[in-house]
Amino acid sequence: MPLNPPLRDWQGRSAWLVGASTGIGRATASRLHALGARVTVSARDADALARFVAAHPGSVALPLDVTDRAAVQAAAREVIAGSGTPDLALYCAGTYTPMRATAFDLDVALRHVQVNYAGALHWLDALLPAMRARAAAGQSAHLSLVGSVAGYRGLPQSLAYGPTKAALINLAETLYLDLHPAGVGVSIVNPGFVETPLTANNGFRMPALLTPEEAAEAILRGWARGDFEIHFPRRFTLWLKALRHVGYGPYFAAVRRSTGL
Repeated sequence: MPLNPPLRDWQGRSAWLVGASTGIGRATASRLHALGARVTVSARDADALARFVAAHPGSVALPLDVTDRAAVQAAAREVIAGSGTPDLALYCAGTYTPMRATAFDLDVALRHVQVNYAGALHWLDALLPAMRARAAAGQSAHLSLVGSVAGYRGLPQSLAYGPTKAALINLAETLYLDLHPAGVGVSIVNPGFVETPLTANNGFRMPALLTPEEAAEAILRGWARGDFEIHFPRRFTLWLKALRHVGYGPYFAAVRRSTGL
């Protein structure tokens, strides 16, 4: 039995994707547009958003810095005024700088917190009342956050990144418990390695690397099934999920073997 109302037919539905200038967010926005959704894309890079709109007629660009609480509130009001409360809101904004404890940088770590986690809280604060009202009226309302398998357990070079994604996983689980009875769908997307400008920073082997387009297809399949957790590629993510339940000694050894770090 699906944990969420399945989202299959996108014709005429509306979607707001935050963090859609590149990578997974852009590819997912493009796929939703191709399926007939009315798409609004947000990110800091206004030029990239303009290029998206030029390539996807009918879509709307709404530049946004998620660390600015007032700006997120204003953006949500603009989205709702323009096309109504969205059927789907996706939080895909994120930053990633590889970091190890031997080169700890507090400013970089706090930047991850502000973008990856606090930004999601700003987004929720701006959207939750409208999404709850939409669900109460019997209409589809779905909140989706992009986490990462780096949130399952500690991984090399993810000292700044991993904890913020662990926080998003916990946040999504708690949101689901609170919002499912009210009819609001909640999902957490936990990708493995995807070829994006962020993962280009990695200097180690990335097992089962996917393209953003492959990631977008996996996300849409998860929404269509009504999944709560959408994780991919499945062989790699299932291996990491299994490692959540082993002792620390075997876990640390397995991660070092797989990454070479």
